[in-house]
Amino acid sequence: MTDSLHDLLCRRAFLGRSAFGLGGLAAALLQQRAAASSTQDPQPAWQLPTAKAKRVIVVFLSGGLSQHDLFDEKPLLRERRGEELPPSVRKGERLTGLTERQGALPVVGSKFDFQDYGKSKLRMSELLPCLGEVADDLLLVRSLQTDHVLHEAAMTILFTGTPLLGRPSWGAWTSYALGDGKGNLPEFVVLLSNPDPATPLHPRLWHNGFLAGRHQGVPFRSGKEPVLFVDNPPGVDAAARARQLQALRALNEREAARSGDPDAQARLAAFETAARMQTGVPELADLRQEPPELLEEYGAEIGRDSFATNCVLARRLLERGVRFVQLCDAGWDHHYNIPRALPKKAEQVDKPTAALIRDLKRRGMLDDTIVVFAGEFGRTPYCEGPLAFDTYGRDHNALASSVLVAGGGFKAGYAHGATDEWGWSAATDVVHVHDLHATILRQLGIDHQKLTVRAQGRDFRLTDVAGKVLPALLA
Repeated sequence: MTDSLHDLLCRRAFLGRSAFGLGGLAAALLQQRAAASSTQDPQPAWQLPTAKAKRVIVVFLSGGLSQHDLFDEKPLLRERRGEELPPSVRKGERLTGLTERQGALPVVGSKFDFQDYGKSKLRMSELLPCLGEVADDLLLVRSLQTDHVLHEAAMTILFTGTPLLGRPSWGAWTSYALGDGKGNLPEFVVLLSNPDPATPLHPRLWHNGFLAGRHQGVPFRSGKEPVLFVDNPPGVDAAARARQLQALRALNEREAARSGDPDAQARLAAFETAARMQTGVPELADLRQEPPELLEEYGAEIGRDSFATNCVLARRLLERGVRFVQLCDAGWDHHYNIPRALPKKAEQVDKPTAALIRDLKRRGMLDDTIVVFAGEFGRTPYCEGPLAFDTYGRDHNALASSVLVAGGGFKAGYAHGATDEWGWSAATDVVHVHDLHATILRQLGIDHQKLTVRAQGRDFRLTDVAGKVLPALLA
């Protein structure tokens, strides 16, 4: 087929030759979008005069951690164990279908003791002794709220600012605002550990949405091949691969020039990043470069996939220019058997997370790195399932959860906000997920209200039409 015949049959070419030139207008708009995606104003509207931080690590505990057993001690729940949560406390708020069918909402206190940690006397569970050792570097927010009580919706709100699908993720927005696409590694990387078939993590949590494709999170794995399909195929040497990539680049450049299709520009950027990753990734993944005593501090083992190994990789990624690392650990959905299940999960993340914070601090990186430790929502003060001190569980709760933040100019050794005495809802100094987003973006030197992109006929931003910067969280 000749080029001219192909153009006649091409959908865009057909529209371009249609009445009133609407196709030409559409092509021009596509070209403008492509140009906007590939280049940015050196001083964009969202850029603030000062920035305290350069990068973010989000430690995401998928399933919704039980704040009453880790961060938010409630003596009243022990004293009144087995009593019904008063309707005056719940104030008509809806329950999930799981506990609504129980017919009773008996409260239950934590089986685990709490203690003061550090000079700041930050009060947390005995299950987190290692995080307790770095308590003076932590901000503990006990009054976080979100908008939904179902896993998928709450996760999507945490990472995209809305329960609706198709929006850019938190990391994609950060890459868009701060990245230049010139490093040997992507600006947004995702590390997964302890996968749970019951609560799988959907790629929309690190998707680019309507932003350019290069802003999408790239899943890395520990092991011999951290990124799938980056290595050359068997039998293809570097010279042959370079010729292939050169030919692909020429084809994509031709398509981009002819059609103005943003996808062609995205393919070009993806191939360029992949080519650079072929040299950057093997060196990144070689943990033999790390001192044995440091791996021991994290609890990481060379060749073994684990949350601890991912924490080491996260630090190495940040050192090499990655802007946003999403560390996802599954298995925190404890509807039943908290006394047996929670200690195992806490042990998996306590030592490595504390080691990561200490390691960043030793290297002078904690001051300009924000570390966030959170789930998608909290848990209820009442018991789900049979009321037994050794096997109790808790249901989902969007009205009260806790989050840890370290570094990046946030207050340290400080507890912010409180829930009511029953632990049902945040009561003082309430922090919404949008407020957390807005405040973290502020520390990155980004005005969350001006970080907008027009798509589908309207302007979008991570904080949607809400969110406020909270100076009380900042040093």
